Amino acid sequence: MKIELIKARDLPDAWFQCVYHIFEKGYEYTIDRGSFKGQKRFEYDYIVIHITHPGTRPLIPDIPPGCSVPPPTSMEYVEQYLEKLITSRKAPLETYTYGEDLEKQIDEVINMYKEEGPNTNQAYMAVGNAASIFLQDPQCLRGIDTRIRHGKLHFMPYFRSWDLWAGFPSNLAGLQLLKEYMAKEIGVEDGEIIASSKGLHIYDYCWDLAKARTGRKV
Repeated sequence: MKIELIKARDLPDAWFQCVYHIFEKGYEYTIDRGSFKGQKRFEYDYIVIHITHPGTRPLIPDIPPGCSVPPPTSMEYVEQYLEKLITSRKAPLETYTYGEDLEKQIDEVINMYKEEGPNTNQAYMAVGNAASIFLQDPQCLRGIDTRIRHGKLHFMPYFRSWDLWAGFPSNLAGLQLLKEYMAKEIGVEDGEIIASSKGLHIYDYCWDLAKARTGRKV
């Protein structure tokens, strides 16, 4: 297993670096089970992404003028993702929302820090349960650990599986907005994001787009 470490200044920088390096540091395989079964993807063995200034705007990647690659996400979609993070409301065909697990935990973490102080290792927000393994598509985000250090709230999310092209920028932008809200409620500054995953991947239908965006040969 190869453990990759990406250090980035902001969210678009983190996305670009991960997309650029995956074709040389990841590995290619055919999916046996899960979304897009039978298709191919490149995937990192395990990756840690340390983002020092995730609140820097813009939160999502921009596409340079003259580049024909479509944007991987939009702030409209990010707002929709944030809604799924913080509320338990579920559409008729949805098997889950993250808010089912996170909604009450968000308030509890805020209260924990406000009432008892920053020096605790218990302010962890879990996603999923023992029944998740039986879902056709289990939750990708499985937990958000938090820490207050140097007067700032930091997030450490873990993704069991993570779509790099469109999911990564949408998910991290949504988590950043959540972190900013929680930091304000607690009364501390906004901090860093240290994300990790053993399943950060890019599907074969996005390979040419990724190579075109990063200047690699298609």
